[in-house]
Amino acid sequence: MNPAAGTALAVLLSLVSAAGYALAAVAQSRLAAASPAAPDGRGALRALLARGQWWWAVGLNAAGALAHVAALHYGPLTLVQPLGALTLVAALPLGAYCARRRVTRTEWRGALWTLGGLVGLVAVTGPTAPGEALSLRESLVVAAATALLIAALASGRLQGRERRGNGGPAARGLGHATASGIASGVASALTQTLTAALALDLPGTEPTWWQTALLAVLISGFASGGLLLSQAAYRGGLAAPLAVVNLSNPAAAAVIGVALLGETFRAGAWGWLVAAGASLVAARGVVLLTKGGTPEPTVVAVAVPAPAVPAPVVPAPAATATATATATAIQAEARPMPIPRLPDLTAPETGPTPAPVGG
Repeated sequence: MNPAAGTALAVLLSLVSAAGYALAAVAQSRLAAASPAAPDGRGALRALLARGQWWWAVGLNAAGALAHVAALHYGPLTLVQPLGALTLVAALPLGAYCARRRVTRTEWRGALWTLGGLVGLVAVTGPTAPGEALSLRESLVVAAATALLIAALASGRLQGRERRGNGGPAARGLGHATASGIASGVASALTQTLTAALALDLPGTEPTWWQTALLAVLISGFASGGLLLSQAAYRGGLAAPLAVVNLSNPAAAAVIGVALLGETFRAGAWGWLVAAGASLVAARGVVLLTKGGTPEPTVVAVAVPAPAVPAPVVPAPAATATATATATAIQAEARPMPIPRLPDLTAPETGPTPAPVGG
């Protein structure tokens, strides 16, 4: 197969993988929203394994992973991994449809920015042969370093106690989402190493059966850990954790590809500049997609009742008559009493004239 046909097939398989991962992410987010948070991790895991929706999500993730592995067989790691960011673009209308809402203009703008950044990344992807893979020693070193980093991110040690105490479910989920993306990116790099080992084309000495089995165990561990970490991250929503997963996944794969596999970009230094600009464009698109689904605060007009004015008390007729009589009596008592006139003692006493004696 010529390089152009191989690149086209890798892009097609990457799109199929992104669609499978998008469906799985929507299913996981709905499952996380329907499942109450449990303090017991083992009890929560048992309850999760008993849900049929979880196994549908696992099957969709497995289908996406198989398409991703096939894409890695035909294309380089720096081409296949950035296309995984299309998972967010595909999950956008799916999540909106399941939530029974429309995709906002901000979300569509974010999708266009993300696609523009991805087109720029694909345009400058280097011509490194897809058969390049990590050696067994490099694989073990990468696995050990990644396990320590994932443990620190999942436990929240890199965020600080203050942020862990004050952050909500969304803030706590970003650490799980970052750890999930890194685990998936490393699993992809180790998968490429395993396919080279099975084809007896691994750099260095020919691997033995236990070394190949060890690679398979590491891949299974990182893939399962990434799936469980993403499920924990989706408790804070769908957009923000999925955006962080889609950023950290290709970032981890790109670091491995450039630092250990010798992968590079076309046009030398100019290719690096274009790749950096395309990464910024894609990052802005992811930020818009993250903020686009946040509902705006709604101002609700609340009718405030006017203060109640007490109605005048109208007295009853009987009470009115009684009150009038009482007031009249009080006024009558308040009038001055007439003062009787005393007799004038200075006037000569008049009376009947006594009869003369003896006449």
